[in-house]
Amino acid sequence: LPFWRGDGPGRPIELGRAIGAFLRKLGRYSEEKAARWLEDNTTLDAFAAKNLAAYIGEQRRETGTLPTDRAITIERFRDELGDWRICILTPFGSRVHAPWAMALQRSLGEQSGYEIQVMYTDDGIVLRFADTDELPDIDRLIPDPADVEDLITEQLASTSLFAGLFRENAVRSLLLTRSKPGQRSPLWAQRLKAQNLLATVRRYPNFPIVIETYRQILADVFDLAGLKSLLSDIQSRKVTVDDVETRRASPFAKSLVFAYVAAYLYEQDTPLAERKAQALTLDRSLLTELLGQAELRELIDPEVLEALELELQFLATERHARDADEVHDILRRLGDLTTDEVAERSKGDATAWLSTLAEQRRAAVATINGEERWIATEDAGLYRDALGIVPPGGVPDRFLAEVNAPYAQLIRRYAKHHGPFLTRDLAGRYGLLDKQLLPVLETLEQDGVLVRGEIRPGGAELDWCDAEVLKRLKRRNLAALRDEVAAVDSSAYAMYLPAWHGVDDRRRGTERLREVVAQLQGVALPWSLLSTTILSSRVGGFSLDALDMLAATGAVIWVGKGASGVRDGRIALYLRDAAKNLVDIPDYEAEDPVEQAILTRLDAQGASFFMEIDDAVRAAVPDCSSKDVRDALWQLVWAGQITNDTFGPLRDLARHSPRKGRRPSAGYVAGGRWSTVRSVVSSETSETAKAVARANLLLDRYGIVSRKVAQSEGLPFGALYKVYRELEEQGRVKRGYFVEGLEGAQFAFAGAVDRLRERRDDAEERDAPLSADEIRILSAMDPANPFGASLP
Repeated sequence: LPFWRGDGPGRPIELGRAIGAFLRKLGRYSEEKAARWLEDNTTLDAFAAKNLAAYIGEQRRETGTLPTDRAITIERFRDELGDWRICILTPFGSRVHAPWAMALQRSLGEQSGYEIQVMYTDDGIVLRFADTDELPDIDRLIPDPADVEDLITEQLASTSLFAGLFRENAVRSLLLTRSKPGQRSPLWAQRLKAQNLLATVRRYPNFPIVIETYRQILADVFDLAGLKSLLSDIQSRKVTVDDVETRRASPFAKSLVFAYVAAYLYEQDTPLAERKAQALTLDRSLLTELLGQAELRELIDPEVLEALELELQFLATERHARDADEVHDILRRLGDLTTDEVAERSKGDATAWLSTLAEQRRAAVATINGEERWIATEDAGLYRDALGIVPPGGVPDRFLAEVNAPYAQLIRRYAKHHGPFLTRDLAGRYGLLDKQLLPVLETLEQDGVLVRGEIRPGGAELDWCDAEVLKRLKRRNLAALRDEVAAVDSSAYAMYLPAWHGVDDRRRGTERLREVVAQLQGVALPWSLLSTTILSSRVGGFSLDALDMLAATGAVIWVGKGASGVRDGRIALYLRDAAKNLVDIPDYEAEDPVEQAILTRLDAQGASFFMEIDDAVRAAVPDCSSKDVRDALWQLVWAGQITNDTFGPLRDLARHSPRKGRRPSAGYVAGGRWSTVRSVVSSETSETAKAVARANLLLDRYGIVSRKVAQSEGLPFGALYKVYRELEEQGRVKRGYFVEGLEGAQFAFAGAVDRLRERRDDAEERDAPLSADEIRILSAMDPANPFGASLP
């Protein structure tokens, strides 16, 4: 249920009368004629007109009437618990229905001696009468216009509406002050303060805030004049009352019933109001109708069902009979069993124990469906009545009353000790016909003893199931699911993450390399590690030439992230089309004139070869050498300011080792063209787009993201959290506690969670220690290694 249910101003009675007149007019037409009239006289298209006409027609067929400006409908039906509900269907709006409902709650409560549960909307009023078969007369549901104001005033002080408006008025008049000005007060604390204040001032009837609250409700919120006018019209027969009883909620009443739990949840304006909702039950039949067939078979774990059925049938080892007395107890509980079936449920000599019971006249053999079965002696009358008087051709109507009672007892016992079953399973057990059992099964369903639906996993037909057995099955299934969703330990996460990254994936080719680069975007890794270990562990037959090819086509770019010694440094790879949302160009003030000259050249001329840069810079800075240009160039690279369209300079830098006393050449900055990162990532983008791109990237890289994961990459989790929360609301990610040690909220792809739990299950099933082939050695800087980064 939603946390907040907003209270609108309510439908004016004038609009209600117009809606009622509209319904009255359409009610005179057939569905076809009503649909044509709607198409011709309203803006509805053919589909909408047909649906509206069918909706009104269905209401008229089920109740024989419609709530209009000249008639109201009072509908009675039983809910799934067998309690009565009364729906007063009118179009006059909640400004009329609210005071009417309060008057009924007051008058009927005094008459019955207990609180009547009431809910109202713009379309009517719902009353629920629990544990009673005596419903009030229709006259009691139509208050006298002369008494209605007194009834409302007496009831008003105990409603959530009065408590809420009193709290607002008390805050507005500064009677409820804040202990910490400038900070918000929790709503529950405000409620408690207002409740205490109201209890104090109730002794003073003329207290200004109390008087103002009454005035506000009676004059501004309620339409008392409209209610009195309506009640007077009912008394004078200008508005008629149609009293109907239905088997279930009519189409107009369904919206009222479906909203009942949500409305009653907040009926009392106190922090403990939610406990009253425990007395209410959602109408499952209505829910099934609104949401479609409730297919439990997709949710039930077959192993859980199998274990429960073994227990119910005393086939579980711990439930086997240990002596003749326990065999007799099994016969009384399960009913008829063959000798072999008794043996399956015994730990000793079942034949000897049955003989003992027969000698003691506690068990006997009966022929049922052509085979000999043992039954408890006290059940002999039941089997005689249920199976002995059934004619071979079926059950004539005159026998139904006699047969139903023993049939029902036999079926209830069968259902109580079986899981979901089909009608033919039961019929085959006792040699009966489906049509003989269906009337009894349906009666038991109406009584709430049995449930019908798609329950058994792998089935294709509607099953029958004992209601209590289904509850036990759901509880056990839920317990199993809770075990499954328990957070995994760090070892399972450490096994999951390399698999998620595709470590030891033997797929080859450019597309696989592109996938890996997409997953590693933005991670600052030493070039020596990236080129020799990281990429080769993920791409079968990896070569640097393949990476160069991607860079040469413009698909991949790289950005420096800091030097790591003389011949190495950290770089980050990006796909060009994603770089604009992922690359952050750090602010950099080039104080060295050589660096300034390099940037000036690249800004003016664009991408340039090293020789062109060298000539331009040495002309602009006469005192510098090619070595100075080269050193300044690498300084700008590691500062994230310039990049190259190939990986040649990085490859040359890694293998360059100048001999002592010899001047190093500039070869390891040659190859490819140099350009500023800003020119490569030129498109302007918003911070929101960047946050969304980074949030999705972390999910793609890790599958499961938490604050620690974001911090390990130097990203602020606050901005990402807003994106993940929105993705969760859209159903694209799950939030939960999936991995121990990843503190705080964790967001994950559903598939990632499934793979994570598979690794946990694999670890739990393993008996032997890991072999040498199963051990993986990963660099501490590899994103597939969680230890030291996101886990201790």
